[in-house]
Amino acid sequence: MQLGIMFVVRKKKEVMVKMSIIKEELITTWNHKPFKNREEVKTEIRDCDRFAGISQYACFIFAALGVISNATNIALGLESMSWFLLAIVAGLNAIIGHMHVVVAKHLLGIEVERKQN
Repeated sequence: MQLGIMFVVRKKKEVMVKMSIIKEELITTWNHKPFKNREEVKTEIRDCDRFAGISQYACFIFAALGVISNATNIALGLESMSWFLLAIVAGLNAIIGHMHVVVAKHLLGIEVERKQN
């Protein structure tokens, strides 16, 4: 299966433009082992934990700005509902990052238990 975009040039001929970048990315994603060694896994866990922490603090800040904006009836750059929506999005991003960390640590724990047995 080839990915591509069909378009018609002036002479009414169809030309297939290969989207090699997307195709290569899909192939490397599907046929690629995610980590080479344990240190790479630990680095990934730290990065995801950092991302989750930043998203969590952003969630609290956005929620606080929404409450302040609603209580004072002043638009602080955005309306209060927009701040609450941003807080929800940041909270969901934090959950995704934390879940990645939990699953990665769980899988590392399973690997350690298998090596001990």
